[in-house]
Amino acid sequence: MKPILIDFPCEFETERLHIRYPMPGDGKAVHQSIQASIEDLKNWMPFARSEQTLDDVEANIRESHVDFLKRTDLRLLLFHKASGEFIGSSGLHRIDWNVRKFEIGYWMDSRYSGHGYMSEAVKGILDFAFDQLKAKRVEIRCNTNNLRSRKVAERVNFDLEAILQNDGISIDGKELIDTCVYAKINK
Repeated sequence: MKPILIDFPCEFETERLHIRYPMPGDGKAVHQSIQASIEDLKNWMPFARSEQTLDDVEANIRESHVDFLKRTDLRLLLFHKASGEFIGSSGLHRIDWNVRKFEIGYWMDSRYSGHGYMSEAVKGILDFAFDQLKAKRVEIRCNTNNLRSRKVAERVNFDLEAILQNDGISIDGKELIDTCVYAKINK
């Protein structure tokens, strides 16, 4: 079956979060979060290393919307259920539909850090991947030095399968980095 023909919900909820695919017009809220969190994000996220205008972010949101519909990348935006505020971005990336393998990526608005929202989102996205997408493998990959990202994977009980040494270049391009590979398997 062609991935574009696979039907599944474009939104779902957890206890405190409304999680949905990106929609045109979401760029403003995402841009504000990037600006508020830039100091935390620039160490780990390539997009945070260069100036992004509101139009740049809105264009990215619209591209993500199309990618979701085409099933080539499933970006998901996180909103606080009670307030409706945008609090982070996540999703299922590096998709292999033949294997039903996905990688969860994420970043959080710094103003909402430390309240367990990202762990809750990752658990919800994992359940979505297993239940709705029939995933067989879901990974989280992160720089070994990104302790916050590692803690999220560990809180949601992902297994650390490997540490890939000299696997990439740091965001600033100055050194080699090691990558943690966490995974959950659905048999």
